[in-house]
Amino acid sequence: MVIDQKQTTVAYRCPECGSGVISLVGLFSLSGDMVKLKCTCGKSEMQMVHRRDDGQVRVSIPCIFCNKPHNFTVNSKMFFSKDIFLLPCPYSDINIGFVGDANQVKAELARTELELLDILEENGISDFKSLHGDEETLPDPQVLDVITYIVSDLDAEGKIYCKCYPEGREPLPDGELDREDSEYEVEVSDEGVSICCAKCGAKKLIPTDSMLTAHAFLNSDYLKLE
Repeated sequence: MVIDQKQTTVAYRCPECGSGVISLVGLFSLSGDMVKLKCTCGKSEMQMVHRRDDGQVRVSIPCIFCNKPHNFTVNSKMFFSKDIFLLPCPYSDINIGFVGDANQVKAELARTELELLDILEENGISDFKSLHGDEETLPDPQVLDVITYIVSDLDAEGKIYCKCYPEGREPLPDGELDREDSEYEVEVSDEGVSICCAKCGAKKLIPTDSMLTAHAFLNSDYLKLE
């Protein structure tokens, strides 16, 4: 009897050299063992493992925006059956993981490369190697001013979601917000900037380890606190 092994193509972009890393993986190879997809530069890797007990695929993907990988849990049926399945950075909404048909994965990898190059150009960064350099770190006062402005703007537009407003909020009539009356607090820590709802305690941490992270937050259409 011939067993039809489920396979799919996975890819990510190396945050160190900027190269697209792509490979074919099968369900059997993932079962019980961790599979590592490494960049040829040797400085990053994507990790995957299929858990038989719950049928989930655990994925750890290096992020080109953040200085740490992001972890995802995906149903194995979805992981191996979708034509294209995208895993975004939770802070920038830029896709960092790609799963599915080989041609569609390659196309999406190429599309996001152009998107990233545009962001690099807008921030005056010459190459991927400079993404997380110390020169890109923002001083706390500058970060606080930028993030506070964005939070105030999103709050006024009713685009902050939390336990108090699971379906979103109605925007203020004049589109403006008095910061003294705001229900959201902004705090700076070593890890980044936290936005917290004073009523329900839901919060969101925005890493501020690079100018690109702050730039990505500038383009946010909404903010979800958990």
